[in-house]
Amino acid sequence: MLFNSREFIFIFLPLTVVGYLLMGRLNWRRGQIAWLVFCSFFYYGWRELRFVPLLSGAILVNFAAGWLLVTRSNPLLRRTVLVGGLCFNLALLAYFKYTNFFLQSVNALAGSHWPMFDIVLPLGISFFTFQKIAYLVDCYRGRAEAYNLLDFGLFVMFFPQLIAGPIVHHAELVPQFATRRWHRVHWRDITVGGTIFLIGLFKKVALADAIAPHASTVFGAAAAGQSIGFGDAWLGALAYTLQIYFDFSAYSDMAIGIARLFGIWLPLNFDSPYKSLNIIEFWRRWHITLSRFLRDYLYIPLGGNRKGKLRRYVNLMVTMLLGGLWHGAAWTFMVWGALHGLYLIVNHAWRHLRGAGSDRSIGVATGFSPARLASGALTFVAVVVAWVFFRADTFHAAKTLLLGMADVASLARPMVFEDDNRLLWVGGLLAGVFLLPNTQELMSRYKPALEYLRRFKSPFAQVRRHAALVWRPTPIWAAVIAAMSLAAFTQLSRVSEFIYYRF
Repeated sequence: MLFNSREFIFIFLPLTVVGYLLMGRLNWRRGQIAWLVFCSFFYYGWRELRFVPLLSGAILVNFAAGWLLVTRSNPLLRRTVLVGGLCFNLALLAYFKYTNFFLQSVNALAGSHWPMFDIVLPLGISFFTFQKIAYLVDCYRGRAEAYNLLDFGLFVMFFPQLIAGPIVHHAELVPQFATRRWHRVHWRDITVGGTIFLIGLFKKVALADAIAPHASTVFGAAAAGQSIGFGDAWLGALAYTLQIYFDFSAYSDMAIGIARLFGIWLPLNFDSPYKSLNIIEFWRRWHITLSRFLRDYLYIPLGGNRKGKLRRYVNLMVTMLLGGLWHGAAWTFMVWGALHGLYLIVNHAWRHLRGAGSDRSIGVATGFSPARLASGALTFVAVVVAWVFFRADTFHAAKTLLLGMADVASLARPMVFEDDNRLLWVGGLLAGVFLLPNTQELMSRYKPALEYLRRFKSPFAQVRRHAALVWRPTPIWAAVIAAMSLAAFTQLSRVSEFIYYRF
């Protein structure tokens, strides 16, 4: 069941909210939690019924492992439980996601002919696997409690973040279940959550899905071996850059908005990453909770920056390679991760040369200046180039498109895929990405996420401070949201998956 489907919007979500509110009127907190757990299982089972027993078993195993880690003091037992729990989670992920990738790689390298397995990837396995790994590690470190099974089940299964994140930390979610305000009806939460959800729905249906065919046309031609000229190549790459931006931004908004309907705040997962002035900042803005997980549970345990510059760079590359592999079982994803690892190494090396601890550490002057624009443009182009590998199905397709993007001489030739709408879509959406405030900025008066406060200065700060753009429950804003909703509802017949559902 997709967030942008009719059955979710008009049946499942209203019934879930009504049941939750009715139990809230009765002050039945445990009933509310049980109701959300039941609805979350139903939501997951709607498309993946065969994997409900697997997910239920994984919850029970991790709950038992966490309980042992918290309540037992024997060092050997605790280490054994931790290693066993981690191996259990990683084995599930490896089997379902990487078995055929491993066999294909062996066949390609060794010339063997191992048959592929008929394995279906459970939705959301990458997300809830990382979530449970973080919980077990924190239990071992003494940073988590032995939650009751109902709270732990909702922490893992809460349907807004179950399939494609954010990767919620237990300390962010479970304590909210115990607050007095959580089980009461707050119409502000309904209004704010509904508004955020509808903004996300508009982004997905009216923007991401609308630009997607332009990207698919060019990438499809590259996969077929067709020569791609400079203009077509860049417009295709930019179209996908915008598609994944609005697609992931839409899911992040919709997840936060749905959770808010139940009085729950989810962490921020998307924060205008294309406005970043360097790659370090980009990864603090793109898939924020994944970056946090990779930093806290991979990069830092590997040694982080504590063992010298060379080791730090190795750790960065290893972390990003595994981050790329997490996104998909293909070598193109590994190259995407390697490119970002290289970008981060160069960025950190540049900061070291410029002197850490000042604005000059990112290599640009403060304020709105040509240097900042150049830095932002370079970062954006680097991200676009990496997206080519992320989107392309094969290295050949990626090579074809990149050669076209570098073939400046072909700019004089007419474009093969002539489409005035494509130019309008790409140009208009790029302007919106760089000039308009994002959803949490629009909703900043009502604390839309756990970390809603701004953390980065930007040449576009004057737009963020523009009071007229901040959402309020006024007739004008009601008309704007109604128009966006109408535009989205009229296009619900062409339902498409969110890109991150595949990971």
